[in-house]
Amino acid sequence: MDAKAHWETIYASRAPDTVSWYRPHLETSLALIELAAMGNKSASIVDVGGGESTLVDDLLARGYANVTILDVSQIAIDVTKNRLGRAAERVGWITADITDAQRKLPACHVWHDRAVFHFLTKAEQRMAYVRNVAETVKPRGHVIVGTFGPEGPTMCSGLEVMRYDAESLHDQFGTHFRLVTSKELHRTPTGSIQQFLYCYCRVE
Repeated sequence: MDAKAHWETIYASRAPDTVSWYRPHLETSLALIELAAMGNKSASIVDVGGGESTLVDDLLARGYANVTILDVSQIAIDVTKNRLGRAAERVGWITADITDAQRKLPACHVWHDRAVFHFLTKAEQRMAYVRNVAETVKPRGHVIVGTFGPEGPTMCSGLEVMRYDAESLHDQFGTHFRLVTSKELHRTPTGSIQQFLYCYCRVE
């Protein structure tokens, strides 16, 4: 089963607030995005794997006016569009696999990804992802990537995942990204604890 078919099955069979990565609000992501945007509400933000996440709701509520959501699952995107109602018209929507080298994304000031990168277990997938970052994020822009930390799970939603510490995650992006990190303990809807690590970089 390819990635798109796998995630369409996941989103078709589970309610948004029952998947393991669900949080009512992505507090760490929001704090890092606001730090990166530096008060500029017109800053262009791309949320990779935004799917059914409530991050877009909170960004719109805070007045951000240039938000694009990318997800491999059309089902997930449709759920969020329906939740937002008319506010969905203020958002850019892209259904695509982020490792598709042919898919060009709109240039952005802030790239955000919580829980996509750790599913890229093949080197060529990670290389394609980083190439998309390099081609998409504007000079002096920011990259925020959240993955499972060293003590996080090894499987998620039936798939193997990668785990990273600050150095190994930063190594995936290269020296032209200046690194700042943050850790978060995420409580899943079933009550278990997962360790997340955020890599927050500025493109030099």
